[in-house]
Amino acid sequence: MRILLINQTYHPDVVATAQHGHDLARHLASHGHLVQVITSRSIYGQKGASLPAHEIIEGVEVHRVGRSLFGKAGIVARIADFILFYLMAGFRAFRVQRPDAVICFTTPPFIALVGWLMARLRGGGCKFVYWVMDLYPDLPVACGVMKPNGLLTQVCESVNRFCLRRADRTVVLGRCMKDRVLGKGVDARHVVHLGVWADQGEVKPIARHQNPYRHQWDLGDRFVVMYSGNFGLGHDVDTMCGAAKRLKDDDSIRFVFVGGGKKKEIVERFVATHKLANCVVAPYQPRESLDASLSCADVHLASLLEGVEGIMVPCKLFGAMAAGRPTIFIGHPTSELARVLMERKCGMAVRQGDVEGLVNSIRILAVDVALREGMGSNARAALVSVYSREHVCEQWRHLLEHLHDSPDGATAAAEKVAA
Repeated sequence: MRILLINQTYHPDVVATAQHGHDLARHLASHGHLVQVITSRSIYGQKGASLPAHEIIEGVEVHRVGRSLFGKAGIVARIADFILFYLMAGFRAFRVQRPDAVICFTTPPFIALVGWLMARLRGGGCKFVYWVMDLYPDLPVACGVMKPNGLLTQVCESVNRFCLRRADRTVVLGRCMKDRVLGKGVDARHVVHLGVWADQGEVKPIARHQNPYRHQWDLGDRFVVMYSGNFGLGHDVDTMCGAAKRLKDDDSIRFVFVGGGKKKEIVERFVATHKLANCVVAPYQPRESLDASLSCADVHLASLLEGVEGIMVPCKLFGAMAAGRPTIFIGHPTSELARVLMERKCGMAVRQGDVEGLVNSIRILAVDVALREGMGSNARAALVSVYSREHVCEQWRHLLEHLHDSPDGATAAAEKVAA
């Protein structure tokens, strides 16, 4: 099969969608498929273009177009960057050899229109697969950035429903997301739940005394609470900042905030304003160092604003599971992450705003070594058996191959692999 992936980010970018796209593309290429990627020449959130326009990475042909003119200078500037990418990615997509399947992500929002146009105009049985990482305009509406009944919201919702209903398959990241997509009138036979993953070989547990980050971040033998990844609009940072402030006088505990995103500045400002010496703030770490950075934590944090469950499914949980560490989820109990933690017995959950509950959970895990290690072992075992890169990418491969060969059997085949 010829398979085309379209997303604004790709390896060597370190944001989650870039890493997952790279994992899937190289997995498909390793099984004999001809895989191409259309992506941006810019690193996400940075101005300019620094990446090659064309290269082959692990058997995957990568076409990079355009450049970011503004980075993350503001909403209007980001929209301008999105429009530039739409135009150039669309132009490039119609110059590559016709694919058998085109997979469109949600960065930028509605890039799936390019996939629909390709399937519609290029013919030859080209299938359009919509990989829903986030739902738009649901996310900005839930975060208060867009008005629920505004004209722009209505237009964006119409575009999104158009893409969802016309995709040959829509891939969602969680059960809560599947419910939201079905609520938009999408045929249930065309919706497949394939979650995100972590690489069990790339990210693995590293003992405290062997971990370089313990020395680099001056953590010593303290109990480390880590939030690693994107600090996005849909994430609750206030509850974990409140817990860090509440525990500022406990020298046995350290908070480590690693990553980037629009809300990272809120965390940085909070730490500086309250002079929290118990906090370490760091940028994204290189992918080759993920096992060390994730393993330096004793417990990880993941969060989602209540009301955002099903709109997005944070993937940071699965990196923590690969590192053999428990996770405390901050958010609604119906979220996919809360359900995974409870079902796999590999963490705890507290509600948004429950600073006291988060502090108590941290203290319980800091004291109860057996509980903490048991949850960590459960997390690693679940990752290996259900949420590993190899396992989920194989589900993807079967989905695409059956969609190409026998469209009506694609969903059943994917569910059989998942089982």
